[in-house]
Amino acid sequence: MAIFLTENSSVVVQGMTGSEGMRHTRRMLESGTAIVGGVNPRKAGQSVDVADTAVPVFGGVREAMDETGADVSVVFVPPAFTKDAVVEAVDAGIPLVVVITEGVPVHDSAALFAYAQAKGTTRVIGPNCPGLISPGRSNAGIIPANITKSGRVGLVSKSGTLTYQMMYELRDFGFSTAVGIGGDPIIGTTHIDCLRAFEEDPETDAVVMIGEIGGDAEERAAEYIKGNVTKPVVGYVAGFTAPEGKTMGHAGAIVSGSSGTASAKQEALEAVGVKVGKTPSATASLMREVLQGS
Repeated sequence: MAIFLTENSSVVVQGMTGSEGMRHTRRMLESGTAIVGGVNPRKAGQSVDVADTAVPVFGGVREAMDETGADVSVVFVPPAFTKDAVVEAVDAGIPLVVVITEGVPVHDSAALFAYAQAKGTTRVIGPNCPGLISPGRSNAGIIPANITKSGRVGLVSKSGTLTYQMMYELRDFGFSTAVGIGGDPIIGTTHIDCLRAFEEDPETDAVVMIGEIGGDAEERAAEYIKGNVTKPVVGYVAGFTAPEGKTMGHAGAIVSGSSGTASAKQEALEAVGVKVGKTPSATASLMREVLQGS
């Protein structure tokens, strides 16, 4: 199985006709994703040829859902318009919105996530994330599809690049789903949300959780693991070698005093039985040991 995204998912792309939208729509189609439409009010009624597939363009998400049965939207619109795009998708009642856009103002992220929560029908992943992939089934976002295979490892990560590296490191085992949740201070889907879903997925045997310095998301995840997760979890925290006071590229990677340091996060995770690697490769080795039963 997989979490959030399966071979039955039908995907529309908001902003498909832009340069990034077109490029990644092509990549998603080539990896087997069922792209059933794009959304651009100015080009409604047209059809765009992408990867030898004629993809219809709709004027809105509701229209796209009515015409195609779409249940996932991937958002490739500029930051200034992202909030409106997500609100439109939420109003349409689509179950999953994956927001790839980076640079979304924090107050817009807060507003759109609060709006989605109030409506209660749409899961938001992102913003500023690579999306998610269930290898061999579907790929919603910008994650390379050719670096791993389907398997029984779940992955949740704040970092796009480290998502790709971990998928490649454990490519011989493969993944049920890999979710890049994004590194902004306010995101729609958290480590805890993914841990809950992986715990409930009968075909996920173990989970890799990648965090980074700043904030307290990893500490909160550790507390959740303690009382709710029975499957093995292996962790990595980016930023072990960051100089004191150094901030990383993600807007959420802000360290205040000792709070949010890699060591503090490692301590919290190891206290609940999560093995933490000092490098991505060491983390992959720890998961390899878990999967091999050593």
